[in-house]
Amino acid sequence: MPKNQHVVPSKDGWAVRGAGNERLTSRHETQAQAIQAARQIAINQGSEMLIHGRNGQIRERNTYGPDECPPRG
Repeated sequence: MPKNQHVVPSKDGWAVRGAGNERLTSRHETQAQAIQAARQIAINQGSEMLIHGRNGQIRERNTYGPDECPPRG
C-alpha cells in the first residue's frame, strides 16, 4: 500500500518522511528540494504529498493517486 509523503522541517533544513516511518527518507537544504523529492515518490506510489510549515502544521497537500471518481460518459 502506498504511503503518503510528508515534507517536514529537520535540524539541517528539510526532509521527506513516509507516513508512519520514524526514519527520514531523504534530507534537503531547502523546502523546494524536499518538495521535488516527495512529489516524485508520491507520483511513483500513487499517494499524497503533505507539506508542513516550520511550525509543523500541514499547509498544503497534493494527491497523485488514481482518480477515485472518474468522469461518467
